[in-house]
Parts: sequence; C-alpha cells; structure tokens
Amino acid sequence: MAYWLLKTEPGAYSLDDFERDRNTTWDGITNPAALKNLRDMAKGDACVVYHTGEERAAVGIALVARTAYADPASGDPKRPVVDLRFRKRFLRPVTLAVLKSYAAFKDSPLVRQGRLSVVPLSDAQWSALLALADTAI
Repeated sequence: MAYWLLKTEPGAYSLDDFERDRNTTWDGITNPAALKNLRDMAKGDACVVYHTGEERAAVGIALVARTAYADPASGDPKRPVVDLRFRKRFLRPVTLAVLKSYAAFKDSPLVRQGRLSVVPLSDAQWSALLALADTAI
C-alpha cells in the first residue's frame, strides 16, 4: 500500500462535502508531477485529505476505490482521475506549520513544492500524520 496527500480548496470541495458524498472522483489536476502521482495510485492506497487556502491542514483520510482512468469530463486520456472513498475525519487537524516542524517532512514535496496537489507520503510521514491527528485508520 502506498500513501498520498491530496490537496483541495475547502471552498471548492471540502472534507464535509466528501464525508456527505462518501465517494468522489478526484479530478481537476493539471500539474504534470501531480498527474504522474495520480497515475501511480492503486486501489486500496490510503490518502490524507488536506485543506489548502486559509486552513492549510490535513483533515481526514480517504482510500483509493478505483485506480486512475481517463477523465470522462475532459475527454483527454492524459488527464486521469481516481475514485476515492471517504474513510474518516481526523480527530485533530494537522497544520502545515506543525508538519514543517517534523524532520520526517523536511524533504517532502508538501513543504518543498507547495503548489503540488498530489503528494506521495513515506511510511514515516503517514505514521507521523496519524499520530499527530490522534487518529488510526
């Protein structure tokens, strides 16, 4: 299993929306590095949902329900989407400021490439996030 962090602007699609919907298609990705990461996702991978904007915090967990496939809305096979299933809300959101203070995130694209919307997480980063959020999967 691989781990990922997916960024979303809460005004566009928040964890509240996702929790209500229970399932969603993660789309709208245009950055080439983020698209590559999206293509690398596999069914069963775990994802951290991260709110951007004013909040800048990891807020919940999702699971990949369907691996990457061509976005039917765009008609462009080079623009994949993945289907996600809501798993749970973090008991405590974990802010970017807190993540930056942990050595495990020192070289993470999350802190080095702030605009990357799909970020791989190492096992150590995943474990740190769950511990900081006081949440288990």
